Amino acid sequence: MNVNDTTSAAVLEELRRRPADRRRILFTGATVVTMDPGLGVLDGGDLLVEGDTITAVGPRLDAADAVVVDATGTILTPGFVDTHRHAWEAQLRRIMPDVDDLGGYVMATLAGYATVYRPQDMYIGTRLAALTAIDSGITTMLDFSHNSRTREHSDAAVEALRDTGIRGVHASMGPHFGDWDRQWPGDLARLRSRYFSSDDQLLTLRLATLATDEIAGPALAYGPELARVARELGIGVSVDAVFGTASSDAVLRWAKDGILGPDVTLIHSTGLTPEAWQAMGGAGTTVALAPTSDAQIGLETAIPAVDEALSVGIRPGLSIDVEVALASDMFTQMRALHAIQRMRAVNGVHGTDRQPSRITTHDVLDFATLQGARTNGLAGVTGSLTPGKKADLLVIRAEDLNNMPLNDPIGTIVLGSDARNISAVLIDGEPRKWDGQVLDVDLAALRGEVHASREYVLNTPAV
Repeated sequence: MNVNDTTSAAVLEELRRRPADRRRILFTGATVVTMDPGLGVLDGGDLLVEGDTITAVGPRLDAADAVVVDATGTILTPGFVDTHRHAWEAQLRRIMPDVDDLGGYVMATLAGYATVYRPQDMYIGTRLAALTAIDSGITTMLDFSHNSRTREHSDAAVEALRDTGIRGVHASMGPHFGDWDRQWPGDLARLRSRYFSSDDQLLTLRLATLATDEIAGPALAYGPELARVARELGIGVSVDAVFGTASSDAVLRWAKDGILGPDVTLIHSTGLTPEAWQAMGGAGTTVALAPTSDAQIGLETAIPAVDEALSVGIRPGLSIDVEVALASDMFTQMRALHAIQRMRAVNGVHGTDRQPSRITTHDVLDFATLQGARTNGLAGVTGSLTPGKKADLLVIRAEDLNNMPLNDPIGTIVLGSDARNISAVLIDGEPRKWDGQVLDVDLAALRGEVHASREYVLNTPAV
C-alpha cells in the first residue's frame, strides 16, 4: 500500500488492520537520523519496521507486503529517553513555577501534597505524565515514583505506565514524609513477580533511592542493604538528590563498598568533588542530568554537570524531573543544556587566548536518545534506529513553517522542533501518536479526572 502522506488516516487504518506481530511498515524518502555511530544520517533513506523491531535502514529498501509510507519532507529519529521524572506530580503542573530552592519544593510537595495522594491520584498523575511524554516525542520514561505509600499506590503507578503504551521504567521508592505502610523495599519482589516477569516487555523495574539521609532519614538512603536488594532482584538502581559534599562522600563510600557500577544511575550530580567524579568514571556509573531543574530551582551549584561527566568519560542521559515547576518536554532540556554549557565554556576562557570546549547539537541529541537508553539500562533495546532494536521512533515534519527549509537535520531537531512538528510516534512498532494527535485517549474524560484529582489533593489537609 503506497500512501503519499505520512499521517493519513488511511495509513493508520491499514496499520491497525494488520496483526501487530506480522505488521510491516516501510518509511521511504526521509532524512533518517539514526544516532547509531556506524550508520549516521541518511538523506532520502528508508527504514523498515517488522512487528516491534527495526529490521533495516538504508537507501531504496524493498519490502513485500509492507505498508509503504512516503516520508519525504520528514526526519525520522529515535524517540527521546527521559531518565528521571516524578510522574505522579503531573496534576500539580507549574503550581510553583518560581520555586527558588530545594527546600521549598520538598516542603510544599513531598511533605504536603504527597501525603494525601490516593492510589487513583497516583494513576491519574502518572498517566497524564506518560501521555504528555508521548505527545512530545519521549518514547521511554523513567518514573521515579517516590510516593509509594501502599502496595496499591505502586500498582496504580505501574498500571498507568502500562495503559499508555509508553516504554516505562518504574523506579520505586518509599515516600519522604507522612504515613505509609513501610512495605518498601520488601514490596519490590512482589512488583517484580506481578508486573516485570519478562525481560522482553515494555515495562522494566528499578530501585529508586536517595544519596544521603539528609532529607528523609537513613531508610531511603542508598547503601549496602539496598544494593543487596537490587542485586538479588536483578534490577538497576536510580539515586536521586546527588548534591554537594555529603553526596561526594557517599559516592566514595559506595565505591569502597563495591556498590557503584554501570547498573547505578546518579541523578543531578551537581557540586560533586573531583574525587567523586573520578570514582564514578572508574566504576562506569551512569548519570542523569536535569538541566532545567538544576538551573531554574538552583540545585547546589545550579550548573548542570555535563562538563564534569564528560571529563571522566561519562556521557549522561537527560531528564525532566518535576513538572510542578518545570517544562515537560525533552526539546527544552536539550536546548537548555546546549546553551548553558556553551555559555559556560566561552565565559571560562573569556579574556584569554584559550579556545572554549563546546558541546554540539549532536551531543545533546545523543544524550537525549542513545545515552538516555544506556542510563536506563536499555542500551540494547532503544535509543537509536539500529536494526535489531525496538521500533521506538519519531516522524518530525521538517517542512513546517518553523522548520523549513531543512538544512541541518540534527540542528532542526534540537533547535527548531517542538511537539507540534511530531506527526507520528511509534513505540515498540505501535503507533501512539498519528497526524499530530496522541491516539486512544478520551481527552475530555482525562481532563475531568485530572481536575478532580487536583481539587482533591489541593483541598485535603496534609497528614
